[in-house]
Amino acid sequence: MLEGKKILLGITASIAAYKSILLLRLLVKSGAEVKVIMTPGAKDFVSPLVLATLSGNEVVIDIQNDNQWANHVMLGRWADIFVIAPLSCNTLAKMASGLCDNLLLAVYLSATCPVIAAPAMDEDMWRHATTKRNLTLLQKDGIDILPVNKGELGSGLTGEGRMQEPEQIMKKIIQIIGGFKLLSGKKVLITAGPTHEHIDPVRFISNHSTGKMGLALAEQFNNAGAEVLVIAGPGVSSSLNISTINVLSAEQMYNEVMSKASEQDVIIMAAAVADYTFLHPGNKKIKKKDSSLTLELTKTKDILKALGTSKKKGQLLIGFALETNNGEANAKEKLKSKNADCIILNSLEDTSSGFGYDTNKITAFLKNGTIVPFELKSKMEVANDIVNLTIEMINEKN
Repeated sequence: MLEGKKILLGITASIAAYKSILLLRLLVKSGAEVKVIMTPGAKDFVSPLVLATLSGNEVVIDIQNDNQWANHVMLGRWADIFVIAPLSCNTLAKMASGLCDNLLLAVYLSATCPVIAAPAMDEDMWRHATTKRNLTLLQKDGIDILPVNKGELGSGLTGEGRMQEPEQIMKKIIQIIGGFKLLSGKKVLITAGPTHEHIDPVRFISNHSTGKMGLALAEQFNNAGAEVLVIAGPGVSSSLNISTINVLSAEQMYNEVMSKASEQDVIIMAAAVADYTFLHPGNKKIKKKDSSLTLELTKTKDILKALGTSKKKGQLLIGFALETNNGEANAKEKLKSKNADCIILNSLEDTSSGFGYDTNKITAFLKNGTIVPFELKSKMEVANDIVNLTIEMINEKN
């Protein structure tokens, strides 16, 4: 599976470091060449001799040893992927801050390859606001943060914070560099963000959408091998190298989506498109005169319904429904009336879910009647869940 691939395995000071031995074994058995980098503190948890024996390569720990320099720049350029497992809370904070006080951090800052990290820490540390902020910073920098598992922790408590099992990490590595792209050859169109409906040249109505969910979907579908096109509303931008068309209004989004729809295998309407626009927007600034102002609104074109009407054979159509009440009933009605294959429901009644948050809690309503609830997660993890759900739906259609 990984024949000829070059993998850097970074190990930090965590009780979960013992799992790195099994991960190393799995990587070597898959045909990869593995080099191990450890933080100095990691030596207290796992033996460098064991890791060197299993990898067939010297384990590097210090930037200099016996008057010799460990070339961190070349290590960072050598690898096809840099896997940090476990990622301790301490190293996470240093990476987010750009600190460089050991060899592992120097290699991280020099790496030109994809970087994935599997955090491991106690639940209170995992849930701390500082940790969440650091994770968000790394994700914005393009680091693929694997979700933690729930179970028995090193403290003896039970909760979130366990490092993913080596087999789970292997699947992610194979997905990224193993040539096994589950959505290779598939074209996916994703809409993201709000629209602006202009009142006059200086004013508009809109909503609180930031486009975070749509961009997370774009990144995860791209990781799965799909050819992704994003049609994004105002204020939505990504540093990822993914094709993006920027629009302003609901009318512009409708035109762009409909012009590209027939080419797509999957269409995901994650944008918060305005339901109404102004019937007669002013071409000059409306001056304040009277104590009240009446503006006439008219419905915008229903993009999801138009897509459902013109959906080609084998095409998947996924819509989003943000609700404040009667969420399940509204999602089911939308699923049927729009001829969608899946509606992703998220509710403003759920804490830390919806516009502006880095987390989301969703329930998927499928055309076959299946309802799939998910727990509150980061939007990147939610996007990964939607990718997996999409793959299942594609397999069912085939």
